[in-house]
Amino acid sequence: MIRAVISDFGGVLTTPLINSFVAFQRESGIGLEDLGKAMAKVMEEDDGRHPLFELEKGNVTEDEFTRRLGDALGRPLGSMRETYFENLHPNEPMIDLMRELRDGGRRMALLTNNVREWEPLWRAKLPDVDEIFEVIVDSAFVGIRKPDPEIYRLTVERLGDGLRAQDCLFVDDIEVNCDTARELGMTAVHFRDNDQAVAEVRSLVT
Repeated sequence: MIRAVISDFGGVLTTPLINSFVAFQRESGIGLEDLGKAMAKVMEEDDGRHPLFELEKGNVTEDEFTRRLGDALGRPLGSMRETYFENLHPNEPMIDLMRELRDGGRRMALLTNNVREWEPLWRAKLPDVDEIFEVIVDSAFVGIRKPDPEIYRLTVERLGDGLRAQDCLFVDDIEVNCDTARELGMTAVHFRDNDQAVAEVRSLVT
């Protein structure tokens, strides 16, 4: 029996993240391939630590991340956040589903890989976040990111009430994140689109 639901934020409760990255590429003139090469260069200089992962774990600031990528690109990267959030919008059908699950008595948690400096911006996209979710685990504040099993365990622990991984339904738009959830004993739904995800979640909680 599903007693708790753990949802991702970006790409599940919002429009697809790729829309924001494509908009940044268009406005900055920096292709995703060039950005990937710059990240690989920084990673090589930093003993194999991925700069985006370090940012999402709160180990580097947004300013440091931007500066180092700009150095690797050979040109200023500029701020990504404005373009990113201008092109990120609430996904109302999934937000409504989460509210429905809460009203049905499920314990609710939000588990997001995110950027510390972006917290006010992503929360503004989901004004009801604290109403719907009693637990919010943000990678940038706990120093762990999905798909590390520890961040899933931490989320279940914070939900409390004797919950186990087996009592939880996990929803994410990235398959590898769902794989870890399943390995821990959770039921997982890989979000691909609203119709698929809403139907799949409802079939699992009824």
